[in-house]
Amino acid sequence: MKTNLVTVREYARLTTADCAPSLDTHHVSPSAFAWLCELQSRLSKGGASLLELQGQTWLRLDSLVGVVQTPCGTTLEVLPKTFSDADDVQSSRKLLRKVVAALLDLPGKEASTAALEHFDVPLTEWVMTQFVQHLQQLVRQGLRSDYVRQEEELPFLRGQLNTTAHMRQSIGRAHLFHVRHDVFSPNQAANRLLRLALERVRQATARPDTWRVANELSHRLGEIPQSMSQAQDWRAWGSGRLMARYQSIKPWCELVLGEGMPLALKGKAHGVSLLFPMEKLFENYVTRALRKQMADGFTLHVQPRQHSLALHKSQPMFQLKPDLVVRDAEGCAVAVLDCKWKRVDQALSNKKYDIEQSDMYQMLAYGCRYLLGAGEMYLVYPRWQRFESALPEFVLPRELKLHAAPFDMDSDGGALLLGLSPTFLRATKSPIHN
Repeated sequence: MKTNLVTVREYARLTTADCAPSLDTHHVSPSAFAWLCELQSRLSKGGASLLELQGQTWLRLDSLVGVVQTPCGTTLEVLPKTFSDADDVQSSRKLLRKVVAALLDLPGKEASTAALEHFDVPLTEWVMTQFVQHLQQLVRQGLRSDYVRQEEELPFLRGQLNTTAHMRQSIGRAHLFHVRHDVFSPNQAANRLLRLALERVRQATARPDTWRVANELSHRLGEIPQSMSQAQDWRAWGSGRLMARYQSIKPWCELVLGEGMPLALKGKAHGVSLLFPMEKLFENYVTRALRKQMADGFTLHVQPRQHSLALHKSQPMFQLKPDLVVRDAEGCAVAVLDCKWKRVDQALSNKKYDIEQSDMYQMLAYGCRYLLGAGEMYLVYPRWQRFESALPEFVLPRELKLHAAPFDMDSDGGALLLGLSPTFLRATKSPIHN
């Protein structure tokens, strides 16, 4: 089936009518349009939103990013906004791969800038290429084998006789023995999942080099059956010293098979499809970067749940879950941070910089409960060409101070751009913008 690649970015509009293609507007076939509407119906049952219908021929995408493959052969690639006015597909793809690498918590070597910039291809092709490269290395090192219990009928004794089954044998099969024995075989849970993922890649990839390697590996792994029960085999995927070589390939296998990833779409008919909420990817990326930059004596806590907004009949109600809380050596909260994948414009002071008023209310509630009404709070937004430095501080009731600061995702490791570096962050080589 011929594949039609449609590349757009967050909040783009898709239509079945004729239009000039761009990253913000694109034409799709009626069958792809109908399937996307059906997909939205399925995702909405889980509380997710992929798109919003605008009439019978237009739809508007939400903030989900990634790749979706439709049954009719359309591959929809949704890129994150780089928050610039230019249509830069390559930069958007690099950003998407960078935040997905942070989600997978890849080692520094694999998540390096050079490794991420090597492929100017959609996310799924990058994932499939990484998977076959890791599998090729694992096969060279040697797949792990284990003893597997076999129960079968044989014309001779082997292993242990299954006396109960043997005594029930009919007269016509009295010459056969029911036996149990162990076979040292690579047919174990992790290898079955890898074989299933390999076949998924072999059928879905459009890159000749990736297909060639996947096809060679498929012949080498021919004796291993594909997983027939993914849930059971994922639970049986072991850990520890004997499975140490498998740890680097596991996240790539999870992505290919759609296991445990946010809104990863499963199903052989649609190849490898992946969708991620961009706000969650941004939050995770900021968290990973700041955790590495914590000064001695401070710890970063992700979405704590110690406090609620109110008490009702002596029971806590309306739980408060800030994205990040910084605590000192005594365990006291010293700062609250919340990440927002939104555009802030430092030139629009007359329009409140496009900061949502509800976000300010939310931070006030966090400050009152977690900081007891005194301390520093941070609204973290992505840096772009019209938000290069922190805004003047907002003074809230009691002794709360709020900073709206950009986070630079282009710098090495990421940097929170503030005029003065907070005490809970150690000094880094990343630039601090005034």
